[in-house]
Amino acid sequence: MDFNVERVLIALPVLLLSLTVHEFAHAWMAQRQGDDTAYMLGRVTLDPRAHLEPIGSLLFPIIGIGTGMPLLGWAKPVPTNPRKYRSYKRGDILVSLAGVMANAVLAVLFALLVLLFVVVVRGMESPPQFLSTLFQMLVMGVFANVGLIFFNLLPIPPLDGSHVFYHLLPPNLGASFRQLQPYGMMILWGLALFGGFGWMGGIITTVSGVLLAPTGLSVG
Repeated sequence: MDFNVERVLIALPVLLLSLTVHEFAHAWMAQRQGDDTAYMLGRVTLDPRAHLEPIGSLLFPIIGIGTGMPLLGWAKPVPTNPRKYRSYKRGDILVSLAGVMANAVLAVLFALLVLLFVVVVRGMESPPQFLSTLFQMLVMGVFANVGLIFFNLLPIPPLDGSHVFYHLLPPNLGASFRQLQPYGMMILWGLALFGGFGWMGGIITTVSGVLLAPTGLSVG
């Protein structure tokens, strides 16, 4: 199986930035809701070293990106104590959604940078070669963050969407749903290995295409 080193060097930094911002947003929102657990552990920071872990943030993403195999990566979960939230339900939902909201902001920011890049480069007679790599990273930033949004919104523990879904269920169903927590990663791996996320690719491409439409790029 061929290993694409260039693809790893372009995509991995963007993914690590996106994961870092995602976890920072969880920690920041938890502090805003009255829980200082993440703050005391040094997680309210944009320093990647506080959020990333070798296997989920480096090893598996490198293998997935480099080989084209299913990509499933993660950062260190932000520790929270929901009992400290001023309002348990509201706090849990806001903290859970903070990560995907941060990725939404990043996706839009990357799209704006792509637009700025296109405008600037059009005025150059002979753009430097490194700009091609930068351009690919910016476009990858849009796709990576849109992908993280939809992936994390899935109602599968321990993903963010599972917290929101739990609060939408009647108490008895919610209690049964939480019993899936120990099996969440097994479910996610099974879906990844057997093509269960194939439907998501089209959605990510469509949404990314909408964000990049002002640049004139054809996505698909």
